[in-house]
Amino acid sequence: MPTVLITGANRGLGLEFALQYAADGWRVHACCRNPSTASDLAELAGSAKGQVVVHRLDPGDFSAVDALADELSSEPIDLLLNNAGSYTQGGYAAARPEQALGNSDFEDWQNVFRINVFAPMKMAEAFVDHLASAEQGKLVTISSNMGSIGLNDSGGSYGYRSSKAAVNCVMRSLSLDLAEKGIIVALLHPGWVSTDMGGPDADITPQVSVSGMRRVIGSLQPEQSGCFKSYQGKSLPW
Repeated sequence: MPTVLITGANRGLGLEFALQYAADGWRVHACCRNPSTASDLAELAGSAKGQVVVHRLDPGDFSAVDALADELSSEPIDLLLNNAGSYTQGGYAAARPEQALGNSDFEDWQNVFRINVFAPMKMAEAFVDHLASAEQGKLVTISSNMGSIGLNDSGGSYGYRSSKAAVNCVMRSLSLDLAEKGIIVALLHPGWVSTDMGGPDADITPQVSVSGMRRVIGSLQPEQSGCFKSYQGKSLPW
């Protein structure tokens, strides 16, 4: 039975990943900050008869990440999904005016970097041996086309854009450093999805996005490690 570990699995894309992988017979380690309020995830875990295990994890709490890695030390992980992310306090749909030019909230910006950049790197460091012990470990981080410098033709969103550009750089470096361990690294743009972060006017549903990303993940080969692709499999410019 292949195993996946997902951060931010209580809602949106993370929950949909958990649902779809569980339905396909994977063992799912579903992580979220507050399991007591994650009713949909609890329902999934209850119906999956031990196939879905819920873990309390704030990926920005690095000691907690180490503790979970120790707890799962004997378990190979085929896929580590860095899904948890932050736009700003309130999300993309809120379009917060205090994030506009001249009104940068640098404390919030720092928090965004901790979740979007530092946490994925910490997860990689903590779980590298779990991935290496799998037959073909894959480290996948949910990025965004808003992290593409080449595609930025509208400006704004300074904190979120810069955090995604930074995590792209981090994962690209990891793809080179982890090649000798046989770990494939990839970055995926999920599209504009109708989640709490994306808002109700988004282009696609979580089901469409996750189905597409799973096809891309399933097809990844070692020579593609370090790629940046859309949920449709299209290569994106850095």
